[in-house]
Amino acid sequence: VQLQASGGGLAQAGGSLRLSCAASQLHLDDYAIGWFRQAPGKEREFVAAISRSGISIYYADSVKGRYTISRDNAKNTAYLQMNSLKPEDTAIYYCAIRSGVASPRSTTEYDFWGQGTEVTVSS
Repeated sequence: VQLQASGGGLAQAGGSLRLSCAASQLHLDDYAIGWFRQAPGKEREFVAAISRSGISIYYADSVKGRYTISRDNAKNTAYLQMNSLKPEDTAIYYCAIRSGVASPRSTTEYDFWGQGTEVTVSS
């Protein structure tokens, strides 16, 4: 099982990046998906989550209105569109999958994690 996060890089404040999370050796539509991030010296925090059907979507308050989570089950890939980036968005971003339906914001609910992709936002 692999989750390959990509799309990170360097962006200027106000800019945009689109992260992808490609799954292999599993059917992504069997899972809900979450994005989390971890800045240097800080704990991993919830960013966004989407249910298996895509109907239920959750965002952290810090990214609401700027980030959009989506999924394309046919491509076995999830996305995180990040707009209006701020320096405080700088972190390593991780995608994760979970088979349960409870607590989409909790790291402990996720069954498998990708390796992360680094996002740096300059001011």
